[in-house]
Amino acid sequence: MTYVKSERQLARERYRRSRAFRSAGIAGASSLVVVVALVVGVVSSPGWQRVQETFFSWKDAKAAFPDVLEGLWLNVRLLLFCGVVILAFGLLLALMRTLRGPVFFPLRALATVYTDLFRGMPVIITLLLMIYGVPALRLTGVTNDPIYLGGAALVLTYSAYVAEVFRAGIESVHPSQRAAARSLGLNWRQTMRFVVLPQAVRRVVPPLLNDMVSLQKDTGLVSIAGAVDAVYAAQIYTGQTFNYTSYVVAGLLFVALTIPMTRFTDWVTARMNRRQSQGGTV
Repeated sequence: MTYVKSERQLARERYRRSRAFRSAGIAGASSLVVVVALVVGVVSSPGWQRVQETFFSWKDAKAAFPDVLEGLWLNVRLLLFCGVVILAFGLLLALMRTLRGPVFFPLRALATVYTDLFRGMPVIITLLLMIYGVPALRLTGVTNDPIYLGGAALVLTYSAYVAEVFRAGIESVHPSQRAAARSLGLNWRQTMRFVVLPQAVRRVVPPLLNDMVSLQKDTGLVSIAGAVDAVYAAQIYTGQTFNYTSYVVAGLLFVALTIPMTRFTDWVTARMNRRQSQGGTV
């Protein structure tokens, strides 16, 4: 049997399409007006010519691009390596904070102190303490490479944030899930592995992805130790030419990395919201 839409339903669909086109047209026109007003305001300012030469020089952008792009590869490697370590270490801290029983109090207290300390301390302070403090200890077998020390500082800081995200996801699972698992004979480890964590991880994917976006930007802070990443490569070019276009190039490259991750985060969030509204498994 072929389903035929009624005239009223067709009219409603036409009305929705017209409203959607009208809204899109208004949004596009208003956005264009705002952009044009901003461009005209900036270009017509008295110092625009000097700003254009100093920050938006096409010649300097082309000259700085290869070195800045090569430095960006270090930022990408730091993101990938530190991201994996942060997720693993953050999950471990979250599990330590959710342990039950008085015998595990020292582990819970240690995890709590750690998360409170590194969530409250600015990232740049942690970087400075690691990069300049660890070599001063003269520990045998401990590297003095600023790349590794900077990466360790990022891991220390972001693990605290990720641990709280994981803990929120674990505690969002209803206690009846644990009770049902224990009634089936599962111990604590099996309950966490097969029942709690699969649900908790799915629920916290969007905030975890947002943390990774923030980590991608903060990898540029390792430049304060002399590691030649995109930011430091731009600084070297600026020091040689006294032109700041290289910083704009580095910023645009970071934005080019961030936008796909941000859109992917939005897509995952929207997908999970649709599944929740439809009554599916989150």
